[in-house]
Amino acid sequence: MTARLRTYARILLLLYLAAVCVLCFAQFDDTPSVPFSIFGIPNDKVVHFLMFAPFPFLAWFSFGKRPARRKRLLILGAILLVGFVLAVFTEGIQWFIPYRSGDWRDLAADSLGLLASTLILIPPVCLKD
Repeated sequence: MTARLRTYARILLLLYLAAVCVLCFAQFDDTPSVPFSIFGIPNDKVVHFLMFAPFPFLAWFSFGKRPARRKRLLILGAILLVGFVLAVFTEGIQWFIPYRSGDWRDLAADSLGLLASTLILIPPVCLKD
């Protein structure tokens, strides 16, 4: 991976984290109405899933040199753990913001987005040499 690509990934990661903070902590009074569910899944859970899905990709491509093959799965596990901590943090803070509400199901959707993305990353990252 070139230094330029790594730099772009790091910038995107920072922009992504800022966007997650805005989406999780901002007060939205004039939001448009959207369908209550998508294929029977509440739309806010789909949004939470999609909001956290990019994190493993952006975090992986933000790394410097490509790690040794035996360390790649460990690094992906650490990225998953950091993403989970981020999800717990954002949902936990929402419990204390008067205009927001924390929801354990949102945390589950966040975690599923992180897990799905990490599982997608495993074959190209860990099996490719």
